[in-house]
Amino acid sequence: MIKGKLLVVSGPSGAGKSTICKRAVNNKNNYLSISATTRKPRDGEGCDDYIFLSENEFNEKIKNNEFLEYARVHGNYYGTLKKPVFDNLEKGNNVILEIDVQGSMQIKKIYHDCEMIFVLPPSLEVLISRLKGRKSETEEQFQLRLKNSVKEIKTAHEYDYLVINDNIDDAVEEINEIIKLLDKKIKYNMDFIDKFILEEESL
Repeated sequence: MIKGKLLVVSGPSGAGKSTICKRAVNNKNNYLSISATTRKPRDGEGCDDYIFLSENEFNEKIKNNEFLEYARVHGNYYGTLKKPVFDNLEKGNNVILEIDVQGSMQIKKIYHDCEMIFVLPPSLEVLISRLKGRKSETEEQFQLRLKNSVKEIKTAHEYDYLVINDNIDDAVEEINEIIKLLDKKIKYNMDFIDKFILEEESL
């Protein structure tokens, strides 16, 4: 069975990447990785959104080398557990990692076949509006998140694809089109090509 593809989706807070990724996994061959975090759950969040861990639990998993990547962001740890990611890739499922820029750079170094997608709102004004619309942070927390968002945007050139989230339906369709396009890339079809070569050699 051909292994699935690993797609890393990043972008600043307020870009809408979480909503896009959740809707893009409606296809049965797509799996959305659930990140572990030491952050406290927001209203309405549950086990489908994050694996909520204490800092001690998180550190224990770091010691046991259970993370594919992890980073401290906005004062909390976030990380991707290895087992569910590799289990799904082996089954031939496409795995979507919706993670921060720090984590995505770690993934890029150790998993060279990953596809990197950066999500942005249509303007900085829209980004600020979305961040303020959360109304779940203090002014100090908001300013820190905005400052970090600008830093993250400066890394966009490290990615393979850019998706502008002006309309959520269009953004989801763009992600799905990228996934379809990957099926045609040579590196994902080497087994098929090798089959032709072996057949030719046997003639």
